[in-house]
Amino acid sequence: MMNAPSTKTGMRPRTQPPMPNPQVPKLKLPADSVDCHIHLFGPAERYAFSASSRYVSDDMLPETYIALQQTLGLDKAVLVSGGGYGTDTRHLKDVLTRFPDRFRGIALLAETTTIDEMAELDALGVRGLRFVGPSHGGGLPQISPRMAAMAHEFGWHVQFYPHSEEILEVSDRLLALPNSAIVLDHFANIPAAGGTEQPAFRRVFEMLETGRVWVKLSGPMRCTLEEPPYPSVTPLACGLVEFAPERMVWGTDWPHVNMNGRTMPDDGLLVDLLSEWIPDEKRRTEIVRDNARRLYGFDPA
Repeated sequence: MMNAPSTKTGMRPRTQPPMPNPQVPKLKLPADSVDCHIHLFGPAERYAFSASSRYVSDDMLPETYIALQQTLGLDKAVLVSGGGYGTDTRHLKDVLTRFPDRFRGIALLAETTTIDEMAELDALGVRGLRFVGPSHGGGLPQISPRMAAMAHEFGWHVQFYPHSEEILEVSDRLLALPNSAIVLDHFANIPAAGGTEQPAFRRVFEMLETGRVWVKLSGPMRCTLEEPPYPSVTPLACGLVEFAPERMVWGTDWPHVNMNGRTMPDDGLLVDLLSEWIPDEKRRTEIVRDNARRLYGFDPA
């Protein structure tokens, strides 16, 4: 069933809200599990969307997400700076200040960010610097060796969101960065229809062989226009898990922005997909808990 068309706010679409009452997953996640990719917004009267943002959103507050965690069986989460606020970190800092034990952060930062500003973010729980691929647009930060080197001083990793087959163009630039870890968003956003033998997916395997690269098993709806449960993504997930389980993490991508005109994911179903993607319980615990807590600096499980 398709969602209703979006309403417009000025020239920008208002992104559809997430499913309000997702199913309780059949799969019980281990205690201390981590959702490694979420976005939050609002309150709107305090935090305006960037003029360059491609969308606006209703308030998606920490309290709303924490209630979802209780339904899904999650305990921690990683708040990723999305395009909505651009490189304005006020909202990110506010959430990390209010919920220091529950959240860690990934920041989109302006090229003019100083080392002192980065130190403040580090103290609040930011653990990574996010870049996007060349075709994402919206004035968001592209790969910057200078910024990556500054982040490296704090032990931060680089999180990168490519589009389609961009990983073929940028992999060498990413691996040239000094950071000890490079994390690829949403299966490296590779088109799932191309399967596991497509050049972009094989390039991800080559990157994994360096021992520095991680992949987020998140946002399957970003890799395909299929309806849930996104069957073409399953071979990608299984292949990645088999190849480098020690450098896989998982996330919901809640509240699933930019899904206008498509079926909104049921977050309970996204949890249950883990039974198919990672059928081995011990390995699943490693990915949804232990790897995540290690990568993002949560206290040991």
